[in-house]
Amino acid sequence: MREKTKQSAVGVERKIRILVAKPGLDGHDRGVLVLARTFRDAGMEVIYIGLLPTPDEVAQMAVDEDVDVVALSLLNGAHLTAFPAVKKALDRKGGRDIVVVGGGIIPAEDKPKLIKLGITGLYGPGTSMEEIIGHIKERVRKERWS
Repeated sequence: MREKTKQSAVGVERKIRILVAKPGLDGHDRGVLVLARTFRDAGMEVIYIGLLPTPDEVAQMAVDEDVDVVALSLLNGAHLTAFPAVKKALDRKGGRDIVVVGGGIIPAEDKPKLIKLGITGLYGPGTSMEEIIGHIKERVRKERWS
């Protein structure tokens, strides 16, 4: 399954650019590395910031790299702190239009709070890669490429 790309102003097709990050104190990287490879295999241009970046570091790299999407992953329960902090940092640094998706161990009662901030997806272990990729493609098409 190859990613459709957007035609740029100079006629060159552009892939979805996605920054994958685990902000905060979460050293569990197996899942996020699988996601990064899956996004790459789906035709996206992937930038992996590595483990333990601060929300400001995630936001700055997202703006500097002109990404379409920031994909956040946490398994440590800090999603209500770290995910909104990344979103706020993006807004401050000029990345208000960057799509933010998240995943990890996120209780159902916390999801509406994150969705209200514009952080969607919120997938947990066992979610199919097709569902995650489809969600990202749809948001980028609607919010970045329309």
